[in-house]
Amino acid sequence: MHAIRTVSVVIQGRVQGVSYRVWTQGEARRLGLAGFVRNRDDGSVEARFSGAPEAVDAMLTLCRSGPPGARVTDMAVNDGAEAHTSPGFEILRS
Repeated sequence: MHAIRTVSVVIQGRVQGVSYRVWTQGEARRLGLAGFVRNRDDGSVEARFSGAPEAVDAMLTLCRSGPPGARVTDMAVNDGAEAHTSPGFEILRS
């Protein structure tokens, strides 16, 4: 069985209003990750990524810069989040 890594991430900075969620969904799907991304009331973006450890690592690296127009100032990563059981990567509405 292949190893699965699941992380929960909170990204802070200029990450709302710059298509961060749509960009995250596209990159996560490209990397074969399951999970979700959503805006939080405090202006940050929250995501959960579940998949091959190397794909999760690649996604975390991408999230540190984000799409054009974004400016990430901080990123908190918590390993060992509950695995995302449904397939695919979705944008959740707050």
